[in-house]
Amino acid sequence: MKKLSKEQILMLHTQLIKTVLIDPKKAADIYAFADDQFRSLCQNNALLEITENVDEIIEANGGKESAAVKSASYDGKLYAYPMTASNGYFLYYNKEYFTEEDVKSFDKMLEIAKENDKKIAMDFTSGWYLYSFFKGAGLNVEISEDGLTNICDWNTTEGKYKGIDVAEAMCKIADHPGFLNCGDADFVAGAKDGSIIAGINGAWNDKKIQEAYGDNYAATKLPEYSIAGDSVQMHSFVGYKLVGVNAYTENAKWAQRLAQWITNEENQMIRFERKGDCPSNVNAAASKKVIESPAIAALAAQSEYAHIQRVSDSFWMPVYVYGTTITAGNLDEKSLQVLLDQMVKDITILPEENK
Repeated sequence: MKKLSKEQILMLHTQLIKTVLIDPKKAADIYAFADDQFRSLCQNNALLEITENVDEIIEANGGKESAAVKSASYDGKLYAYPMTASNGYFLYYNKEYFTEEDVKSFDKMLEIAKENDKKIAMDFTSGWYLYSFFKGAGLNVEISEDGLTNICDWNTTEGKYKGIDVAEAMCKIADHPGFLNCGDADFVAGAKDGSIIAGINGAWNDKKIQEAYGDNYAATKLPEYSIAGDSVQMHSFVGYKLVGVNAYTENAKWAQRLAQWITNEENQMIRFERKGDCPSNVNAAASKKVIESPAIAALAAQSEYAHIQRVSDSFWMPVYVYGTTITAGNLDEKSLQVLLDQMVKDITILPEENK
């Protein structure tokens, strides 16, 4: 059987959640989902409020103020069980070419790649990654209180860094001979054949990149990038995989107990060992095996600059169009401000299925 890509898995997962939302009464008693679907599931009464061992679950995942618990809470109540904390991204690099000082700067890395006829990889067509540039510059996107539309200021013409400053910085990177726009599969392939010596990606590809770079494998937080004469730290989305209990289950007590077992410390460690998933459970996350993982250490270093993903479906396609236009060289020669204005307009409208 052909292995599905991350994008294909995400599409299937999104379709699953949409199916749950159409008729929660027909959904499974227990199901897993990414935390960006949490609000919609709560607002559509598809999740049961957790009432079994609540304090124990909260403590196991870092307390009420932890991002893991907040990602599973609504209106001050717990509605899901954190299962992994792996849905974030950071920088992989080959130590044969870079020092720890080099990887602090995107510009420096690009120049080193150019000098060696190699590439630095990042997916410039995905809003998941492009968020890093805008948020690093202090610009924001988030879902509105209505749970359907987004608020976005990526086209702002005011403030220290304007939207066009970010766009110009991205164009400079996209045009650099040391840069390659590519997705997961091409990043892994390039790391294996030696053409890609660093890339921004997630923990789900950790084992593959370790195999590709061998003894020179390393990982760290995202670098700084140049904007309007300054260097700013790239930020990131961070996400959690959660397990929820159907609000319409006829076996609420046992469903909760099973969900808690599925997400307990022991099973989170098994997921880490088999799949490289970062645990949300604090004891598992503090274990020697986890701490010694460069990818997990990189996620931890990036966590200071990471934010829970809270956007509606209207966000993804406009950013894809914008990123694709930038990487293609803006062939229609539209002004960057026009591109930004159109993107923000489309990001902030109602998703098509809600019109």
